Amino acid sequence: MPKNIFSRVQSRSLTRHHKIAMAGVATLGAAAIGFSAVPSGASTKTTTEAAQPAAVAFSTEQIKDVKASVTDQMAGASLKAEQIAAKKKADAAAAAKKKAAAEAAKKKAEAARKAKEAASRDAKRAQVKKAAKSYPNNLDGWIRESLDVMKKHGIPGSYDGIKRNIIRESSGNPKAINNWDINAINGIPSKGLLQVIPPTFKTWHVPGTSWDIYDPVANITAACNYAADKYGSMDNVNSAY
Repeated sequence: MPKNIFSRVQSRSLTRHHKIAMAGVATLGAAAIGFSAVPSGASTKTTTEAAQPAAVAFSTEQIKDVKASVTDQMAGASLKAEQIAAKKKADAAAAAKKKAAAEAAKKKAEAARKAKEAASRDAKRAQVKKAAKSYPNNLDGWIRESLDVMKKHGIPGSYDGIKRNIIRESSGNPKAINNWDINAINGIPSKGLLQVIPPTFKTWHVPGTSWDIYDPVANITAACNYAADKYGSMDNVNSAY
């Protein structure tokens, strides 16, 4: 075969070879090529097996369980919050009830105290009223009342000593007045049951009695006070004094 013809055939043959090689490269590019790297000196293994995706398990049950768990947790938190609020409300109500009870007890105790004090005052008034003596409005009553007043002020004297001098001085007349003795001449007549002159009555007047010289109790008490100072007691007076 002529050389030029061989060259053309060879050229044509190489062209087809190149085309086949190019098609192989394209095919290899589309396929998955697995390479395994190994240490130096080790053999290299090449695989054309395609990598398979990992299996993924999918189930709606798991999602439902998670959702239910979250719902339960939220419900539990809400219930706990309600329980806390209810406890606070109950505690507040108990505290208010306790405070109201304490205030009521305090008011009751105060009312009882006031009632007790009022009862005590009434009892004292009753005792004073009971203790207050009642004297008849006569010579006997006047002498006895005068003796009680004299006793409070430490003035000595007896019933008999007072009555004896009254009978001698005025015959028991509280309005008696002496208009003829020296005192009357001097303008200061003796007056009352025990015939006391005004200056003596004023000087020896006993607190708690009337300032009226004709008042029976005031006259007797002042005269006995004067006699106690001058004679030791009205019992020691047996004549004009």
